[in-house]
Amino acid sequence: MKFNKSKCQILRLGWSNARHNYKLGEDWVESSPAERDLEVLVGSRLNRSQQCALAAKRANCILGCFKHSKASCSEVVIILLYSVLVRIHLEYCVQCWTPQFKKDVKVLECDQSRATKLVEGLEGMSYEECLRTLGFSALEKRRLKGDLTAFYSFLRREVEREVLSSSPWYPVPMVLLKESFYEIGH
Repeated sequence: MKFNKSKCQILRLGWSNARHNYKLGEDWVESSPAERDLEVLVGSRLNRSQQCALAAKRANCILGCFKHSKASCSEVVIILLYSVLVRIHLEYCVQCWTPQFKKDVKVLECDQSRATKLVEGLEGMSYEECLRTLGFSALEKRRLKGDLTAFYSFLRREVEREVLSSSPWYPVPMVLLKESFYEIGH
């Protein structure tokens, strides 16, 4: 298999990066302002705003299809469609690209707000009231819960590994660990 040099690009990270030019064989390698890895956009400044805008754009397109189809705006249908088709774009790999600016959080929450306004009977309610009525939580709370779950999983593996390596006869005290995790989460 031949190596395709034309598909190679350089992603320059950092503020004080010297703009060196690189060659692969006889060809110069182009630089790129951002690259995508596992559908997460990484820019040269490691700024997550581009990824937030991209996720919001994808979710917005799908919400536009919901609005224009007007097949059924019942609560059950909108919740199901939102959960399956829209939320995945707003939460995919979110531990890698959690929004760092309030404007990015607002862009993502705006898409969820738009979805709640599609349900018949909730048009006049505030965003928080719509979330309570539908049983949703704000995306920021869901991200925090995901972070805590990932931390708990990591901590649990470390405790199990430590206990098993020090004494194979001692049972893992997971009940105490679970109780302390739920106290932090609420």
